[in-house]
Amino acid sequence: MGKDIEVGGEYQAKDYRDPPPAPLVDAEELTKWSFYRAVIAEFIATLLFLYITVLTVIGYKSQTDTTKAGEECGGVGILGIAWAFGGMIFILVYCTAGVSGGHINPAVTFGLFLARKVSLVRAIFYMAAQCLGAICGCGLVKAFQSSYYKQYGGGANSLAQGYSTGTGLAAEIIGTFVLVYTVFSATDPKRNARDSHVPVLAPLPIGFAVFMVHLATIPITGTGINPARSFGAAVIYNQEKPWDDHWIFWVGPFIGAAIAAIYHHYILRAAAVKALGSFRSSSAM
Repeated sequence: MGKDIEVGGEYQAKDYRDPPPAPLVDAEELTKWSFYRAVIAEFIATLLFLYITVLTVIGYKSQTDTTKAGEECGGVGILGIAWAFGGMIFILVYCTAGVSGGHINPAVTFGLFLARKVSLVRAIFYMAAQCLGAICGCGLVKAFQSSYYKQYGGGANSLAQGYSTGTGLAAEIIGTFVLVYTVFSATDPKRNARDSHVPVLAPLPIGFAVFMVHLATIPITGTGINPARSFGAAVIYNQEKPWDDHWIFWVGPFIGAAIAAIYHHYILRAAAVKALGSFRSSSAM
């Protein structure tokens, strides 16, 4: 790839070629330490994510519990909870991007798999590590604050009263679309080559996307947009209501991630058109 050259005060874009798609099944990955290191990084990152964020949710609820000398306007509020989720994603993506890609979310992994950015083997291992990390993170919260944990809902996601199942599902689909679309845009290698003179830190817009989606959807579903986050909290809290609504927090994010992958990869980047053009060119030779 060529370097940027400044001509007449304007930057010329770098040479760019699309990276080859990841193989559907890459058994060779299983023989490499770098693969297992990435899986461990996803596990630890998701553990830390759930530990900090669920503690924030429980702390807010305990500080606003008027029956326990709390104040209605006490605590960090919904804004603070949204900052906790968005801020932790920014920190953890920044820390793990160079090791595992910093997915920390099965919906993100699923979207990247559909776009052929990761193999099926890596996607499965990442999702398993993320779910296990989420369970362990919530388990630590329960171990350290067992009395508050059950009393204040354990940070588990469920549909709020007054909202229909369709509304909750739509909130999860659209919220995850915003997140995964941001991930694709912030990490697009073509954009990095074209706009290399613009210092864009990819974890920053991703964290802001999580923050904004939480502001909009906390009153509806508590904001899932991350199946591992919802699964870990549901497993440790283990109450009927979160389990009854739990399917929303898998189906919605996976649909949203799939739409984001199709939109970015096949419409904005026109991958299907490029593949067809390449096929026609090779056939004409």
